[in-house]
Amino acid sequence: MASPAGGGVVQARIGPDTLAAEEPLEIRVGGPLAVTMRTPGDDLDLAIGFLLTEGIIQRTSDVLTAKLCAGDEEPNSYNVVDVKLAPGVPMPDGGPAARNFYTTSSCGVCGKASIEAVRTRSAFDVSGDLVSVAPGVLAALPDALRRRQRAFETTGGLHAAGLFTPDGELVCLREDVGRHNAVDKVIGWAVRQERLPLAGHILMVSGRASFELCQKAWMAGIPMLAAVSAPSTLAVDLAAEAGLTLVGFLRGQTFNVYAGTHRVQDLPSPGLPSPARPSVAARG
Repeated sequence: MASPAGGGVVQARIGPDTLAAEEPLEIRVGGPLAVTMRTPGDDLDLAIGFLLTEGIIQRTSDVLTAKLCAGDEEPNSYNVVDVKLAPGVPMPDGGPAARNFYTTSSCGVCGKASIEAVRTRSAFDVSGDLVSVAPGVLAALPDALRRRQRAFETTGGLHAAGLFTPDGELVCLREDVGRHNAVDKVIGWAVRQERLPLAGHILMVSGRASFELCQKAWMAGIPMLAAVSAPSTLAVDLAAEAGLTLVGFLRGQTFNVYAGTHRVQDLPSPGLPSPARPSVAARG
């Protein structure tokens, strides 16, 4: 025991702790394409989602086979996914998806070969999606996501991404040390289930709303992205360009809508003069 300067008693205990797993996953498409640091599990979903959000594939039929393979290390942990594209689907060749073959768990655009390669245009137009969501439904999403985060309960160290219907029903949830990986796992699941485009759905993420997550939502045809934390300026710009609804600071009974306010019911017009960025605060 020790007594800190501020008073009180601190008790020290020694014992085991449960940690979030983090291992590399190599994605191969006719050879090595990328290595991402991820939490093992749902690796085929992760690989397929990555290929979709990078613009390498656009639909389920673009993939001929995808299999989890043994790598070169001993003991083998099966940290390789080998993907064969369908005939006629162009192979990645150093174009928009080119990487230096390493992506950290905190950055989904690490290793991009150029600034231009960061931007990938979607095959789906979300601007005309007429989905409408009640503020109360949005306000309930963080708790609904949190209740299903089983790995977070034991480790406290994982991000989550959840796909919801407009009435708040959870369709798919994935966890990972990388928030971009969690999103790719959800999208990859949808690709393998032949559910694209994900029109009329909401993507809820446990962290902030970054540019990369907005782009991934757009690539999957998701019209609404909601996050418990802040968006970035590039995320707001991309959401406005794509016609995506972007919700941030979704906590308790309040949230901010930064783009696409028309999809949230009962909100006033932003009415903010240029060059201010539109943001409407609301209560669930």
